[in-house]
Amino acid sequence: MDTILHKRKLGNSGLEVSAIGLGCMGLSFGYGPAADKQAAITLIRRAYELGVTFFDSAEAYGPFTNEELLGEALEPFRDHVVIATKFGFERGRPDLGMNSKPENIRNVAEAALKRLRTDRIDLLYQHRVDPNVPIEEVAGTVKELIAEGKVKHFGLSEAGAATIRKAHAVQPVTALQSEYSLWWREPEKDIMPTLEELGIGFVPFSPLGKGFLTGAINSGTTFDTTDFRNIVPRFAEKNRKANQVIVDTLAAFALKKNATPAQVALAWVLAQKPWIVPIPGTTKIHRLEENLTAEKITLTPEDLQEIEHVFSAIQVQGARYPAALQQRVGK
Repeated sequence: MDTILHKRKLGNSGLEVSAIGLGCMGLSFGYGPAADKQAAITLIRRAYELGVTFFDSAEAYGPFTNEELLGEALEPFRDHVVIATKFGFERGRPDLGMNSKPENIRNVAEAALKRLRTDRIDLLYQHRVDPNVPIEEVAGTVKELIAEGKVKHFGLSEAGAATIRKAHAVQPVTALQSEYSLWWREPEKDIMPTLEELGIGFVPFSPLGKGFLTGAINSGTTFDTTDFRNIVPRFAEKNRKANQVIVDTLAAFALKKNATPAQVALAWVLAQKPWIVPIPGTTKIHRLEENLTAEKITLTPEDLQEIEHVFSAIQVQGARYPAALQQRVGK
């Protein structure tokens, strides 16, 4: 296993990262109990050995424990990696609501620097758009942090096109992070054309459909009680059953390419635009290695056409978020 990934630039910003990054949330939060700390450090360092230079965290993952984990894991090669983290929730807890007030952004940045054991945050995202704080004020605060050398680049997560434009006018946005995969293609409508026009990179999270596109989940799967997927309509048992056709279709195509469904799903995301950098997450080293090999899979124009033709006929069942969370996205 000697994967060393190619590099990609996130839009016009000049920020260069590995073509596939590592989403680190699941190591601490969201998908059941946190991974064993030593095992998580081993996984992060293995990703670096294989060429990953882009690591994604947030104060909300834990809260705080994920940044601490990354700080420790990446310290030996800090200058060779790009670390992204996020602000935007009250006390780092999504259940307490938004907080993108300038003072909170500053406090979060200072605290994150300590947890990450670093003197700068390479990419600082607003985790969700705060309806109570004008985006111009948010962008202006991050612009000040950039001027102070504490932050290098500004990002948004799950923001709508109008918000992206307003923010970008104050402080150039380097990247937008939102969900995008073969089973969630909403960003193709308004978001991706906006990013292309403005020269902003796109960082899809859940490029494997929160694990569904790997084929490891079916209608009989039970999730840990603390697993976020328990409240996601798309993961309700009847919807998993209905959506199985997607995985079966992907698996059949993957066989022809001598690849796994996960590898084809990631190769498809990479093939959409040269400024897209997906950040699949995993807690297992063999899955990490499988995911990173996706970069070596070439999908021909004919392959992409076939995928388009087959998948456009499939109607995915179930909303991607419960209603309360859906209200926080696309603003």
